[in-house]
Amino acid sequence: MKIIAILNQKGGVGKTTLATNIATKLHIDKSKVIIIDSDPQGSARDWKAAGDSDVPVVGLDRPTLDKDISKIAYSFDYVVIDGAPQLTDMAISAIKCAHLIIIPVQPSPYDIWASADLVEIIKQRQQITNGEPKAYFCISRKITSTSLSKEIFDVLDGYQLPVMKNSTSQRIVYAKSAAEGKSVFDVQKNNEAREEITNIVNEIKGII
Repeated sequence: MKIIAILNQKGGVGKTTLATNIATKLHIDKSKVIIIDSDPQGSARDWKAAGDSDVPVVGLDRPTLDKDISKIAYSFDYVVIDGAPQLTDMAISAIKCAHLIIIPVQPSPYDIWASADLVEIIKQRQQITNGEPKAYFCISRKITSTSLSKEIFDVLDGYQLPVMKNSTSQRIVYAKSAAEGKSVFDVQKNNEAREEITNIVNEIKGII
């Protein structure tokens, strides 16, 4: 069982969008996958209720996640944790049990700076666990047809965590499919979004 935690204490950076689409692609690839919704607001649970996805979603929004997750998800190949906003005990619990942490950040220095506390907690954990869990930034909702400025990469370099090669773009299909309880793989004429998620999932498989 591999546990992927998608965390950022800042809201609105695309955590649930990444979680639901990554999990769906893993399911399409014939892996057994479950989403753990650790956000008391229940965005992933709302997504599940709005549609008919075959991917199970379980709410576990208590800071005992690292102790309870194996009891819930022992039969799955992948667990995708949709993290709660704010740096709470829930985030720390997710960090303790994850094999890989993905930190989605919009391509703005302000959004990246907001991740500083989370990055510090991750690094503290890595220092006592021989570099585990692995942690990567993932650029989220970048504007298509524009290049990311050097300033963004300079800010990211300052945190000394790697940046995933693949990213998501600002596309209407992500919001539209989410509102219907679907993934980008369920909506026609969105090859670009499908390719983005496919590339992210393939990169994740290469990391873990």
